[in-house]
Amino acid sequence: MNAPIPKKGVSGLGLDSMGDLSSLLDEPTQEPRDRGPLMIATDLIDEDPNQPRTQDNPGFRPESIAELAGSFGPKGPKTPLSLRDNEAVPGRYIINHGHRRYRAGKFKGLSVLPAFIDNEHDDDDQIIENIQREGQAPREIANAIGRKLAGGKKKKAIAERWGKSASWVTQYVTLLDLPEPIAVVFNNGRANDVTVVNELATAYKENPKAVEGWLSVPTQEITRGEVKLLREFLSEKNKDGGQHDPVTVDLGSGQTDTDGEAGEQEPGPKTGKEADSSKLKKAIVQVEHDGRPARLMLTRRPPAEGYAWLKYGDDGKEFEASLADVRLVAVLEG
Repeated sequence: MNAPIPKKGVSGLGLDSMGDLSSLLDEPTQEPRDRGPLMIATDLIDEDPNQPRTQDNPGFRPESIAELAGSFGPKGPKTPLSLRDNEAVPGRYIINHGHRRYRAGKFKGLSVLPAFIDNEHDDDDQIIENIQREGQAPREIANAIGRKLAGGKKKKAIAERWGKSASWVTQYVTLLDLPEPIAVVFNNGRANDVTVVNELATAYKENPKAVEGWLSVPTQEITRGEVKLLREFLSEKNKDGGQHDPVTVDLGSGQTDTDGEAGEQEPGPKTGKEADSSKLKKAIVQVEHDGRPARLMLTRRPPAEGYAWLKYGDDGKEFEASLADVRLVAVLEG
């Protein structure tokens, strides 16, 4: 049986129904004008419980979150959140980056937030982002390094992964095991500079009592310059074996610390040139501090400009004080 012959003018491919092909080629391709991020329901997003920022981070203060929310437009933040699939709860997401934006979105009452899905994210990415924009407190960085070390990571590997030097990592590791007096001033915010804290820790190993006494002064500023002066003073003190200042003078008797041990000596005949009566052989500066008689310890290096070491005349206690709190009484010859 012969196959039917197609009618004239009709294509065997059925293309006759498509009309004029040239008209299709002339029509512009319709592409979406907005290729922005996904809009994810806010109530499907969970914060990462292991994020490096802690709850008391300044960026999480209510006023800081409110300020950030005020900067949002009607569609929320311009910078989308980075999310990953929540493997424990299918259909939900965990934040990689953007915890503050998420909290600000909730504060503003937004039902959806712009976001990208990045399932290749790891916890190092959070650390790197926050470090590079100086968004984390030293204690938080130290704790993150501690977790890495506990998990078997080496300091060198952490430094390479985070784009920092090995010495930088070592400085933060020091914060994990500080001597008690230094831990106190670090935790209460008196010392926030990581370099300063490390310098104090080194000085404490060499002379713990002196450093503890220095830190016990409530008005003592803890800066790089102040700590440098402290270390220089302790270095000089160690060189002379920690001997007492030979110019320590009792205000009642006028004797130095060494006079009593050597015993009084009768003055002998003078030889050579007579001493210049206009010059003091040894100056004793008598002062008053807190209503008590004291003297300046002239050979002890002050911790900073505007400070000096004093010794009370009634109980012999040595301490450092601001010269603004000292009243000059007399300058005598020792």
